[in-house]
Amino acid sequence: MNRETHRAYKFDWIIIVLFLILVGFGWLNIMSASHVGEIESYFDMSQLYGKHLVFLGLTFVLIVLILSVEAKFYERFASIIYIVAMLALVGLFIFGKDVNGARSWYGIGSMTIQPSEFAKFATALAIAKYMSDLQTNMNTLKDQLRAVAIIIVPAFLILLQNDAGSTLVYASFFFVFYREGLQQIYLGIALSTIILAVLGLKFGVLVTAIIAAVVIFGIYFFRRKKKSLSIVQSIVILLICISFSSGVKLFYEHVLKAHQQNRISLWLRLEKDPAKLEQMKKEEAYNLIQSEQAISSGGWTGKGFLQGTRTTGKFVPEQHTDYIFSTVGEEWGFLGSTLVVILFMGLIIRVLFLAESQKSQFSRVYGYGVASILFIHFTINTGMVMGLIPTVGIPLPFFSYGGSGLWGFTILLFIFVKLDSNKINEW
Repeated sequence: MNRETHRAYKFDWIIIVLFLILVGFGWLNIMSASHVGEIESYFDMSQLYGKHLVFLGLTFVLIVLILSVEAKFYERFASIIYIVAMLALVGLFIFGKDVNGARSWYGIGSMTIQPSEFAKFATALAIAKYMSDLQTNMNTLKDQLRAVAIIIVPAFLILLQNDAGSTLVYASFFFVFYREGLQQIYLGIALSTIILAVLGLKFGVLVTAIIAAVVIFGIYFFRRKKKSLSIVQSIVILLICISFSSGVKLFYEHVLKAHQQNRISLWLRLEKDPAKLEQMKKEEAYNLIQSEQAISSGGWTGKGFLQGTRTTGKFVPEQHTDYIFSTVGEEWGFLGSTLVVILFMGLIIRVLFLAESQKSQFSRVYGYGVASILFIHFTINTGMVMGLIPTVGIPLPFFSYGGSGLWGFTILLFIFVKLDSNKINEW
């Protein structure tokens, strides 16, 4: 057995098996969410599950191609792949097709391709390439800003396409930065801004200012012997908190569109007028309410495959895409939903475990990028369909219907599988 043949058996089969289970179970739920009447053929191209089966077939061809390419190719050409992905995003403003108010697709005959799904793995490669450069030091502000610029470019282009959900995914790279040496203070600032934004919208600027003052001056008085904060610094931080909270309020009221305001208002229970609240629920929260009812109706064990009354009755709009998890809840119940959570967590933890074992910093950083993207997607999507976070359009990896999403996540994951298989040759 020569060296190349021996290396072919070094692919991580735990990741591969988890992937196969997820895409297989995902297809079953797409069938439940999209079928009409009796299922006469799994290859019925007039049905979404028939089309998705074709996407799955092409996915396996894609996997073979990814695993056939030399591992060093992905590091060597990471910058070029990133540039091509960014050009594809820019091209949407000229040649793109509007779908549901977002200019995020290229129309190719009867098919559509969404470049933002492929920009994720391209950005992960670019970040890995930059951070593994010997001249990059994440403890310096200059290199931190350059790394942030790599993720801001695709995030900004996607935001301009009116796809806020996909834009949020790029925040996941801050987990990667933290692993590679970014100071803890940045995570503290990020968490503080989220808390301030929520408090400012929920309770107003005055209450937020009082809470911030209590916390800041509490830290000052309890830690003044360690001189962690001076009184001047405490006052400056308080003023920054008040300014930020006021800015969030103004952004919410004057920049966000009406439907975006309504989604946040429903999430934080901001609306006090019962009549207006009921109207908002009918318009903006209809999908969420139907999703919650579908999930809760499944009970412990679910109603059974193809037996979900709310699913077959098409009560949940977009159930085959963003709301696919509600199908799991109704037909497979709490136990089936828990299994899906375990599968995703198992996949993410496995990727993190293998990322830590990499000899190459490029492979390690890319592995953390893969895990972070999958985690953010999974967390936001499942939280959205259960009403734990505001509604945003974001698919569930390997589950939601669509060729672009499935192929994008497949490329993202299997590039890491290839890089991991080559670690025995890294020095």
